[in-house]
Amino acid sequence: MGKKLGFSDLDEYLFGEGTHYEIYRLLGAHPTAKGKKKGVYFAVWAPHAASVAVVGEFNGWDEKKHPMQRRKNMGIYELFIPDVKEGSLYKYCITTKKGELLYKADPYANWSEKRPGNASRVADISRFTWGDSVWMNKRQSFDADKDPMSVYEVHPGSWMKHPFTEENKEGFYNYRQFAHALADYVKKMGYTHVELMGIAEHPFDGSWGYQVTGYYAPTSRYGTPGDFKYLVNYLHKNKIGVILDWVPAHFPKDAHGLADFDGTPVYEYADPRKGEHPDWGTKVFDYGKNEVKNFLIANAVFWMEEYHIDGLRVDAVASMLYLDYGREDGQWVPNKYGENKNLEAIEFFRHLNSVVLGKYKGTVMIAEESTAWPMVTGRPEEGGLGFSLKWNMGWMHDFLEYMKLDPYFRKFNHYKMTFSLTYAYSERYVLVLSHDEVVHLKCSMINKMPGEAGEKFENLKAGYTYMFGHPGKKLLFMGQDFGQLQEWSEERELDWYLLAEESHQKLQDFVKELLFLYKKYPALYANDHNPEGFEWINADDADKSIFSFIRKSPTGRNNLLFVCNFTPVERKDYRVGVPKRKQYKLILNSADPRFGGDHERSQQVYKAVKKNWDNREFSFGYELPPLSVSVFLY
Repeated sequence: MGKKLGFSDLDEYLFGEGTHYEIYRLLGAHPTAKGKKKGVYFAVWAPHAASVAVVGEFNGWDEKKHPMQRRKNMGIYELFIPDVKEGSLYKYCITTKKGELLYKADPYANWSEKRPGNASRVADISRFTWGDSVWMNKRQSFDADKDPMSVYEVHPGSWMKHPFTEENKEGFYNYRQFAHALADYVKKMGYTHVELMGIAEHPFDGSWGYQVTGYYAPTSRYGTPGDFKYLVNYLHKNKIGVILDWVPAHFPKDAHGLADFDGTPVYEYADPRKGEHPDWGTKVFDYGKNEVKNFLIANAVFWMEEYHIDGLRVDAVASMLYLDYGREDGQWVPNKYGENKNLEAIEFFRHLNSVVLGKYKGTVMIAEESTAWPMVTGRPEEGGLGFSLKWNMGWMHDFLEYMKLDPYFRKFNHYKMTFSLTYAYSERYVLVLSHDEVVHLKCSMINKMPGEAGEKFENLKAGYTYMFGHPGKKLLFMGQDFGQLQEWSEERELDWYLLAEESHQKLQDFVKELLFLYKKYPALYANDHNPEGFEWINADDADKSIFSFIRKSPTGRNNLLFVCNFTPVERKDYRVGVPKRKQYKLILNSADPRFGGDHERSQQVYKAVKKNWDNREFSFGYELPPLSVSVFLY
């Protein structure tokens, strides 16, 4: 049971200022005691309600039995109800100024009824005993600029399923089973982090968790809040970081949710030109309202504090920054300067990132921002938004457009693979091949590739190697690392049976090799945000569709040379210019038979000679296989 609860005038003041970062400890439903009587303290913010009552299993859902008391200042209603047990279902019955009754789930609930039910559940989330102190202490020194970060993006409900039974009709792994299976896989493959989709409670599976109704509740689809803590704890004990998808951009209109919470727009902008997304049919948070900003910033703090989360990937940032995002003329309202920038959202991001990154050293805030908005990862005091990292959507688009081409046409689109280096240091980037790229008839990664089956695998291995050589952190969506053939669907598990086929197993072996290579050599990560860490050898060989470049480590030791051939033509006498008269050791050949290729290399070490090539004084010759990348250590 928690401590004795209740609002003070100071709590109300801080909430009104938007700076009560632990407001979730007061608002919501909290098991506690009043005198010697155990029960639950309920509190809700409903500033324009005529009255509010708690209804639930414990009072027959009767709105007359437990009316709440309104505090004088902020429109906060509170009530202690004795003898309410953990797990009890409840809602707030709100009587509007017009006399209508609204039955709303608790915005600050820590647990929810499993859909299709939508009531809140009483939970005591204070009882879990953490065992991840080694991870949490080490996290303090994590530096997103200089440390490796390879992220496995996962949707828990469709990663892997049990056979369907009467007891488990949906086949879901619960959080605890998922913890063990996922940790085993991620450790085997060599990823450093997982990014979990759809954890905050949401009513509709098909939204993938991007239309949230329970911001403070891990979804009950896979178990209890304690089960989710077990998942994070177990991943941490296995040295795996945990990032959550987080959605502060919008929320759905479901009757039990935040929309028109007390009969008026409370969480959303009142003007529908600001408060509604025409494309998505959702409501937009009012970033000018302190209590709403407090709800969201405290929510980010909540996941870090209560669940030891290591980072948040913030969804749909562009939709928040631009007042005209997805809107036609006449559908949006300019800011006070007549511009399309949402000044309130800009200030919200600076506040959010300053609080979270200031409070939780070693965590990351990652922006999914799809435009050229400047300084997304810049410091707030210098005019930036303050994110740690930004998804590189431009790189992703160009890379996929290039890789989808018949190799004959790649020479006319050579710039698609080089253009990203012109802006690679304008932000701190994550290179992403996310869930969005393998849905809605976009094809799976393997089926985006041109050619017959064998060529598809060679193309994909070459593409992945180029990605791992390019500056930026890395993210792969589940299934991409073994060549999932079908597009992803939240309704079914990944096609794990494909791993019985040699080509898929060897692709997975290759991605595993890449992931371990990435972590082994600082040249691939420690200079990600330093232009001195990357150097083109030849960026202009468009006719052959060959790219060669160097990744340099901060110490100058163990640098890596990449030679990438994106045509099905073998170059038996390929020569590459090099910076030094050194020995160059082949450490990765994507065409190696152990990865499904057919070009074994007996020679592993190549000595540079004094022969001018690629505008370099030294060079060496090498037999370059078709559709392949070779990586040399020097």
